[in-house]
Amino acid sequence: MSFSSESLHKSLKNIFGFNSFKGRQEKIIKNLLEEKDCMVIMPTGGGKSMCYQLPALISSGLAIVISPLIALMKNQVDAIRTHNEQESIAHVLNSSLSKTQINIVMNDIKSNKTKLLYVAPESLIKEEYVEFLKSINISFFAIDEAHCISEWGHDFRPEYRRLREIIDNIGRRPIIALTATATPKVRHDIQKNLKILDATLFLESFNRKNLFYDIRPKHDVEKEIIKFIRQHPEKSGIIYCLSRKKVEEVAETLQVNGINALPYHAGLDSKTRVANQDAFIMDDCDVIVATIAFGMGIDKPDIRFVIHHDIPKSLEGYYQETGRAGRDDGEGILVTFYSYKDIEKLEKFLSGKPVSEQEIGRQLIMETISFAETSMCRRKYLLHYFGEDFESDNCNNMCDNCKNPKPIFEGKEYVKKLLNTIKATKETFKSKELAKIIVGETNSLINQHMSSILEVFGIGKEKGIEFWHAVIRQTYVKEIITKEIESYGTIKLTNKGREFIKNPHSFMLTEDHNYEKTTKDFSSHKGSAMDDILLDMLKKLRKDIAKEKSLPPAIIFQESSLIDMANNYPITLEEMSQIQGVGIGKAKKFGDEFIKLIDKYVEENNIERPADMTIKTIIKKSSNKVYIIQSLDKKLSIDDIARAKGLSPDDVIKEIETIVESGTKLDLQYMLNEMIDDYEQEELFDFFKDSENFSIEEARAEFTEEEYSDEELRIARIQFISKIGN
Repeated sequence: MSFSSESLHKSLKNIFGFNSFKGRQEKIIKNLLEEKDCMVIMPTGGGKSMCYQLPALISSGLAIVISPLIALMKNQVDAIRTHNEQESIAHVLNSSLSKTQINIVMNDIKSNKTKLLYVAPESLIKEEYVEFLKSINISFFAIDEAHCISEWGHDFRPEYRRLREIIDNIGRRPIIALTATATPKVRHDIQKNLKILDATLFLESFNRKNLFYDIRPKHDVEKEIIKFIRQHPEKSGIIYCLSRKKVEEVAETLQVNGINALPYHAGLDSKTRVANQDAFIMDDCDVIVATIAFGMGIDKPDIRFVIHHDIPKSLEGYYQETGRAGRDDGEGILVTFYSYKDIEKLEKFLSGKPVSEQEIGRQLIMETISFAETSMCRRKYLLHYFGEDFESDNCNNMCDNCKNPKPIFEGKEYVKKLLNTIKATKETFKSKELAKIIVGETNSLINQHMSSILEVFGIGKEKGIEFWHAVIRQTYVKEIITKEIESYGTIKLTNKGREFIKNPHSFMLTEDHNYEKTTKDFSSHKGSAMDDILLDMLKKLRKDIAKEKSLPPAIIFQESSLIDMANNYPITLEEMSQIQGVGIGKAKKFGDEFIKLIDKYVEENNIERPADMTIKTIIKKSSNKVYIIQSLDKKLSIDDIARAKGLSPDDVIKEIETIVESGTKLDLQYMLNEMIDDYEQEELFDFFKDSENFSIEEARAEFTEEEYSDEELRIARIQFISKIGN
């Protein structure tokens, strides 16, 4: 089938109202219309959908679009129907349809009214659908989100691996595979699995010039998020969290702090999910707090920020999620909060999975760590990961590393000390113990092995524990060492590590990418006491203005006013007018330059102003999530037991603790499942496994109340003792 460039442009204008194609759309469409297979790698917002929608509408026959999400299919169909008078032009075929609806779809297809059929892979494999489609004139198959085919992709779906088999069964037609994220490894895997190794490859640049990449230490994260949103009022943004529980907590915290936010996750009923998604799209909601299920296929070009509360599982996932910002080429700020503790959670979650899956998961996590901790240009690093050369070493200060370059230093001697310690301790310790051994600190486990580790004990005491954790992380990224997931994170030497011991070479370490700094180290300068540095700057400015205007400095502002400014950091005219001894008249007359100076100082020094940081907290609702426990032959909730016995819920938990500690086995697993997610359970169980006395006090010292409530810790401890000890 041959179409001229003129006829394609005419169709584009008549159907979609566009005057010109975007990027390589026209070449892709021509290739497909010539019945050639296509492999399309195009970033989010690049216009992938047009590459199969237009050829489907102008070709004879039915185009089958395979898509992973019902919501995504619905959005696509709705969009197509807006450009056509007949609703029958596009249909979905999935599990959400009734028998009557399915019959309507099939009749429209048989009547040649339908040009685009969106179908989930789970539906396409059904025998009755395959038999039906065999009798239909198929123009081509479009496989959207094709990275789902690859086990190395960030969103692998086993059903996608069968697509070629099903396509051959229906009848061989051209295939166009499309994805917004694919490394060379994933790309090859897609083409190999679909048997389209000879497909024409269309690879668009992954560079999004308008996006600013920023990785921040994970401390007081809710406070930091609120501060950020207040700095970007009434702008649309997405906040991604790893767990449903965290989604709910963050959304509620934002709401009580006056931010128009809604949650989105698979645990919500479909009506609520749709309503919240629509509210976001229609600008009735500024911020959506979601798991990674949200966003695929969402048509909202003016998303101004994407925040990751938790580090993503892979760089492909990160790229796709962050790619939802600034699709209109406007501002797009990407903030990710990073803690090595989050990485450990992801690693622990791999335990018990098949070895091959562990290996892939471990590699994907390692690449994410490397991106987070690198001191080089983040854009250059990210594009290199996707097989694209970014010629410049600087992205025009559009990432935190280029805007604020991180110092690096020669770390060869430190790496030698670490590797020699791992070797001397026979690769039996986790990172926590290794760091302690190197600086000369002990715990019960280290004391048990003291006789065999004396030669390396305290070998690096000139540096602190945090420093050595940073060395461990960075050597891990460089594959000098590795972690055994099955043994809960025991550090092992790799072949590269053993070679390094024999032949040490230069090893550059980043000085200040230690994301385990204390809150005190990380946190911005507080405005609770007078800022002497700012006060000096204000006095100098006052002196300069006084000299310029030939006025005594005290006429401009009295010293008591400057002191109040150094306490409260006014950055608006209204705030300046509230400063002691100022008022609105003097604020208007002299305040402008002082406001500019203070505003710049606040931003450069990450000041938490008293006016900004009045953050309301939410009360944990764990008591509402306490469900039925099994005691004897009855199933009673804690509240029911409490009411029956005239006790408080706390007293009931104490009684359960006593029963379990005396040796009676109770199963509280389903109760725990209602409270916290699987990976959180694993984290707590691992902690109690390694703790010295299983005490709540010990757990409370390890985990903040923001992470786990007292009730969650106690129930987890009870279940652990019951499961492991009884």
